[in-house]
Amino acid sequence: MFIDERIVTLFKRNAHHTLTYWSVFFSFGLCIAFLGPTILDLQCQTNSTLSQITWVFFSQQFCLLIGSSVGGVFKRTLFSALAALFVSALLISVIFTIIPVCNNVLVLAIAMAVSGLAMGVIDTIANIQLVTIYQKDSAIFLQALHFFIGFGALVSPLIADPFLSETGCGNHTGNETEIMHHFRSMLRYSPIAEHNITQSHLSHDGVEKEEPIVQYAFWIMALINLPVPLAVLFLMYRENLLPCCSGSTPRLLDKDELAMETQQGAEGPDLEQKEHEAGGHGSIFSCCQNDNLRGLPVSFFMIHILGGMVLFMTDGIVGAYAGFVYTYAVAPPMSLANKTAGYLASIFWAAITAGRLLSIPLSYRFQPARLLMFNLAGAIVTVLMLLIFYTSSIFLFVGTCLCGLFLSSIFPCMLAYTEDILDYQGCATSVLVTSAGMGEMVMQVLVGSIIQTEGSYSFLLCGMIIACIGFILFFGLLLFHRMHRNYLTGTSKKSAMVEEPAADQNGSAKTEQKENDDTVTIS
Repeated sequence: MFIDERIVTLFKRNAHHTLTYWSVFFSFGLCIAFLGPTILDLQCQTNSTLSQITWVFFSQQFCLLIGSSVGGVFKRTLFSALAALFVSALLISVIFTIIPVCNNVLVLAIAMAVSGLAMGVIDTIANIQLVTIYQKDSAIFLQALHFFIGFGALVSPLIADPFLSETGCGNHTGNETEIMHHFRSMLRYSPIAEHNITQSHLSHDGVEKEEPIVQYAFWIMALINLPVPLAVLFLMYRENLLPCCSGSTPRLLDKDELAMETQQGAEGPDLEQKEHEAGGHGSIFSCCQNDNLRGLPVSFFMIHILGGMVLFMTDGIVGAYAGFVYTYAVAPPMSLANKTAGYLASIFWAAITAGRLLSIPLSYRFQPARLLMFNLAGAIVTVLMLLIFYTSSIFLFVGTCLCGLFLSSIFPCMLAYTEDILDYQGCATSVLVTSAGMGEMVMQVLVGSIIQTEGSYSFLLCGMIIACIGFILFFGLLLFHRMHRNYLTGTSKKSAMVEEPAADQNGSAKTEQKENDDTVTIS
């Protein structure tokens, strides 16, 4: 069999919990991908410029980081974990519902900040709960968990596409790249459109104007997401965690907590010492306060810094590409139809999802450093080809797919690479996760502002520059890896030299003691 029977048995035993946690990550993916294709409609809705609307991305990503940090507070009991998941998933549906009435960019940014907090809580709790249930066997279930992010991110743009506006809103800044002409008429004469759109009328400048119908996309996504909090609520009912239900059946997490407490009581101070020594896998704040970091070489800290900076660049490309590829595609010189451009975000997220699945068998055959080198080089070549063939709509779709494939596995490969270098003793996990989130947050604002001032062609140029900087930083990481390896080799040799005289002294002492014993025996 392709899957171990023991894994299948574990899944059957915990299927309800597992499927529920997977479903909340579908909400995560649904919420993270809808901004890209709808950004121009939201720009018209809020009467803002492109540089102003990009702060909506920033607010969501910034609060996602905060939510990820706060989410650990709810992990102590099953009730608090499921209650936090229920509130977070319900909040996402509520945010989808109220987005169409956010007519000010500040109000929209606040709404997206709330959704970011909910996404961060979901991200932390779902991962922790699956690890708690499956422990050493959690890898395959975590891979499936992150697959549902890609699935939700794939569905979201497909839902939004039929409801995107067909004409520009006329909110120009003088830049020709912001004058969007959409040529689609499929929805214009549909029954829904005829009922909701005022028939073609001209504004004072002679441009055809229509009533936006993008709100239907958000309401549909709110309805699609609504079963997720209901599924969490049903799990709480099954586990007798609702106030209206009572029962004495022990819950799954209660058993796990009891086993963990028993193990901790048996191991006592030794366990606390081990956790202190490996303290790098907590929050980034506890990482910085670790006393064991004193006296370590420069290479140890540079590996953390350079690894984080590489992910700052590459995850920044992911966030910027997913957020602005639609804006780039509908602008001159590409000038794709709105319906056609709407598929680009879905293709990008589908490629990322497929790349994550493909990287699983590849990681068994190749070292993480080689995979990183290949992926970074592939991303640079792909963006370079997009720059060369910037008028080819066909290559835009091909390049989008290739970009998603190359960028998809950089984060897990970098995490495995740095943790392996540091022998799982550093703060790599905390630093890399934080750096990746910061990259998505900052690059979306930066690239959006540059597109606003310099034009659509700067979108690909920014991607090329960022990818090259990431590649250079990776070479620096390889250099410090060699330095750190030499440091570890020298340290081990010194330890061996110190241990040898000690062993000789012990041997001499034993020989001398034996001679004394023989003398006493003869006497």
